[in-house]
Amino acid sequence: MKVLLTGGAGDLGQTLVPVLISKNHTPVVLDTRTSRLPSPSAVFIQGSILDRERIRQFLDGSDCIVHIAAWHGIHEVRGQKTAHDFFDLNVRGTFEVFEAAASLGIDKIVFISTTSVGNPDTYYGRSKILAESIAEDYRKHRDMNVITLRPRAFIPFWNRTVYTNYSDWARWFWKGAVHISDVASAVVLSIDLLSRQRIGQQLLLPLDGAYEYSIADLDNWDVDGPGSTFRKFYPEYYDLALSYGLNPSLKPTRLDISQTARWIGYKPSYSLASLLSELAAYGDSGPPPGASSNHPTRY
Repeated sequence: MKVLLTGGAGDLGQTLVPVLISKNHTPVVLDTRTSRLPSPSAVFIQGSILDRERIRQFLDGSDCIVHIAAWHGIHEVRGQKTAHDFFDLNVRGTFEVFEAAASLGIDKIVFISTTSVGNPDTYYGRSKILAESIAEDYRKHRDMNVITLRPRAFIPFWNRTVYTNYSDWARWFWKGAVHISDVASAVVLSIDLLSRQRIGQQLLLPLDGAYEYSIADLDNWDVDGPGSTFRKFYPEYYDLALSYGLNPSLKPTRLDISQTARWIGYKPSYSLASLLSELAAYGDSGPPPGASSNHPTRY
């Protein structure tokens, strides 16, 4: 299929491009920023989803759309974007994508939302709540086949505009998170499902990472003293964690992804054990590009 990625020059889009190519899809990257592509089978279009005069031209010929383009929570935390910015891109931009797709008869859309819909007191959370309502309206009233994914924050460690080094990223991931490679996997699984069947209902699927900790482990966190649960699973990494300023006593949060697993077969692979092994092997630089599927070569 020809799969158009809005905001495809960003981290998730660039992680998806080689994966889509490996699955015999043709990725089309639509972004205001330029992007190098790994294969002549991929296509780049420089443009904005807010360009109402041209968006039909951008989308025309696509079989499926992965709608990624958005301002994120980091832009709000840093004061880089205003309420108007969030409304324009995240809300109106979503409307422009769905309306153009519907007018062209493109009925398969994977919409990247966020678990931050649980934070309606933020510009980001509110904008995604409104965007999800738009997606549902088009699914219900324009007969579109839509899957909405709600990942936890997934900015990768190699994005040096956000994280100065690997341990900086690790302190964020430590609380419980999802790796961008698992988000990319969920997108591909969603595309596969949309290509096979009509969903017929609203799907809001949370994305979380993998955990060595069971629910029982979390319910009985550190009952044998601070750091005891961590030591049970990762004794060889205890001193390493401390040396990088990571807190073995910090209890991670875990989301219920049973519906996501049931609908699309989602099974995340990246866990705290993955992080610790990378930290032990590569230190604060993290894995080099292409060293593993979790850190793809950038294009």
